[in-house]
This record gives sequence, C-alpha cells and structure tokens, in this order.
Amino acid sequence: MGKVKPTLIFLAQSVVVGLAAAFVVVLVRPELLPALGNAKHSTAPASYADAIDLSAPSVASVYTRKLQRINNLTSSDSADRAQLSTSIGSAVVIDEEGYLVTNFHVVAGATEIRVQMADGTITNPQVVGFDAETDLAVLKVDLGVLAAIPMGRSSDLRIGDVVLAIGNPYGLTKTVTQGIVSATGRGLLGLMTFENFIQTDAAINEGNSGGALINSEGRLVGINTAVLAQDAGTEGISFAIPIDLVRGVVDDIKKNGRVIRGWVGLEPDELTRAETTALGLDPNVGIILSRVIEGGPAESAGLKRGDVVLSIDDEPIRSRQQALLLVAAMSPGDSVDFTAWRDGERFSATVIVAERRPQ
Repeated sequence: MGKVKPTLIFLAQSVVVGLAAAFVVVLVRPELLPALGNAKHSTAPASYADAIDLSAPSVASVYTRKLQRINNLTSSDSADRAQLSTSIGSAVVIDEEGYLVTNFHVVAGATEIRVQMADGTITNPQVVGFDAETDLAVLKVDLGVLAAIPMGRSSDLRIGDVVLAIGNPYGLTKTVTQGIVSATGRGLLGLMTFENFIQTDAAINEGNSGGALINSEGRLVGINTAVLAQDAGTEGISFAIPIDLVRGVVDDIKKNGRVIRGWVGLEPDELTRAETTALGLDPNVGIILSRVIEGGPAESAGLKRGDVVLSIDDEPIRSRQQALLLVAAMSPGDSVDFTAWRDGERFSATVIVAERRPQ
C-alpha cells in the first residue's frame, strides 16, 4: 500500500500537465479545436478531382448522323421524304484494346458514327454489337492502347452514396455533375425489357446518354441512360444501367456478337399484397403467370396460365422484373426449378431453359 500513493500522485500530475499543454496549444492555435472535435466525422473528401482525373480520360463523345423519314404535310406531294439529323451522346472506354460501351439508342439507325476521345482524337468506330433489351451497344476503335476506366461494382452501392456523371451534354465535352444514389433496382419504367436501374439526382441532359456514372473513388458503377420526363416539372430523377449488368452484356457481345439469354416461355404479372393474402400466401412473395407460350419450355413442364410462381431455384420471387432477370441470366439447356401454387396447393416443376428469341 505504501507504493500506491506515490503512483497515484504521479498519474495525477501527468494528467494535469497534459491538460495544461492542451490548453496552451488551443490558446495559441484555436483553429485546431473544430478540426479535433470533428475528426471522426470528416470522411467525405473536400474535392473529387482525383476521382475525375482517374476516370475522365476514358469518357468519349459520340456524334451520329441518322436518316429520318418525314411527312411533308405542307406539300401536295404526300410521299414521305428523308432528311439527315444529327445527335450527340457519350461512351466509355472499358478496356485498353479499344472497346467502348454506350447506349443503343445513341447509335441506333445511324448512317455515320464519330467518336471523339478525351484527348480530342476523332475516329469512326466499328459497331461490334448491340442489345436493344438493355439499351447497350459496344463500339471498337483502332487507336492503339487506350486508358480503360477503372471498374467498380454496382452491387456495393448504397442509397446516399455520392456519384458523379461524366459525359457530353449539349456537346459540352467532359462535363461532370454530382449527385447521390437515390435508389437501386428500379424497374417497371417501360424504357426497356430488362430494367434494373440505379436512380440518382445527378444532372443528366441530352448528350449524357452512354456516359459514365462513377463512385467517389473514380470507378465505373453505371452507364447513364435516361432522365424522367421533365414536362411535369420533375427534376433530379435520372437513371443509369448498373455496371454489374453492363459487364455481362458486353462480355457476350464481344464473344458472340449478341447477347445469349435464357427463355422459358412465360409472361408474368405482379400480384398485389391483397391478392396474395386472399390466396393464403406470403403477401411479399409471388407473381402470376398471365400467359404461358404454347409449345414453350414452361408449358412442356406443366405450368399453366394463372399459376402463382413463388420461387425459382429456391430464390423467393417478389416481382415480375426479378423473374425475368433470373431466367434471362440462365444459359440454354440449364434446368431450373419452379415452385408454384395452383388450386390451393404448392407444386414443383423443372423447366429446361431455351434461348430467348430476339425481341
């Protein structure tokens, strides 16, 4: 016990000296006080310049000319006439071999396509392939080794994450806008067959289509595609195709010149919570088959119109879009197990996946 008291005195003296030193530092440098107090909260960078420097060199501008037929209503000649129109968009270099990804609607029907790289080089690309059902197209330029954009993962995105859009709005190359992720997995917008959009409030305008949506580290997480129509006064609602979906589409196009998808011959519809509850089912699970294609794989497996699909390969089905994406991701020849409900009873059906026909 005799040694405890000196030890306590020493500790007390050390604390007093430390507090005194801190007081002197704050007295001399008061600007340090807020920084010290907020250190644990200052996780956001003051600038995203490093992220832009990393990714912007991989974003190109796309200029197209399209032949459009118009009806000359002011002339006695009722025949349709053709005229050339021009449009703008963006594209992203996805590998050093010169492959770029853009939106299909940017290049669809184009008679001439020009790509302007970030360094100002202009070239005419080759269209490697496209996929109208996800609104994506792959271009190829022959300019030697290019700077490919760093890839991220859209599955890692969370609502509230900062994102940056880089593109060519109204011909203003290398334009950058900032926003946050407002939602993920957005569908049922009627823009394309397979919808799984990232919703953001980054400003998107004409010419941004096909451009990069990057995260705060400068990694590609999406391809900017659409903005909600602003004729109703809407603002800050734009959509990007997630890079996890883009990656699979691009790989298929590079390998096969087209996207190979699974098909089972079903047309599903949504069920309301009230409808599933009335059937005695989990209100959060289930879609109804509005049509079963005659002679298709689903009909051959015994599925019928009016069946309620509860799961596909043991994954609970909560929406029509989820079911479409699951089946489309399968390969022709795969076996897929459906759990469904009919006439008050559950049953199982094994369907052999076929190749989806071009839409």
